[in-house]
Amino acid sequence: MSPAQPVHKADLIMPTDETAEAARIVEKFLVASMVPDPVEAGRYVAEPLKLTFTGGRRYTHPRESIAFNAKRYKWVKKAMERSDVVPGNGETIVYNIGTLYGEWPDGTPFEGNRYVDRFVVRGGKIVQMDVWNDSAERLLLRNGIDG
Repeated sequence: MSPAQPVHKADLIMPTDETAEAARIVEKFLVASMVPDPVEAGRYVAEPLKLTFTGGRRYTHPRESIAFNAKRYKWVKKAMERSDVVPGNGETIVYNIGTLYGEWPDGTPFEGNRYVDRFVVRGGKIVQMDVWNDSAERLLLRNGIDG
């Protein structure tokens, strides 16, 4: 194994006002999605949005994922813990990490449901979103399936 090559500052893409703005755009989008307000959430996305939701479901607008959540949960909100921002060439990647809380359709409350949302922001708009959370695992356990 050879030693790692030194990284030179000139080789790094450093955070800028644009990367900070990307994190703000993502957080505004998530807040609007939690209302839920698909029209407001749609202001922060490029159309068509490339949205891959839990279970590999594919959508092109936040109204579709909001409608899916309306079937899966009586209501759901995010306790956002942090956003990790990765600057790139012409785009910024934002990972928003936290937990979900709310009620299942039968009214049973839940909290502490981990999630990670990954966003690609270009030109001030979200062009891609990938969503992962523990809801499926929790639903399995609620139904006595420990697999």
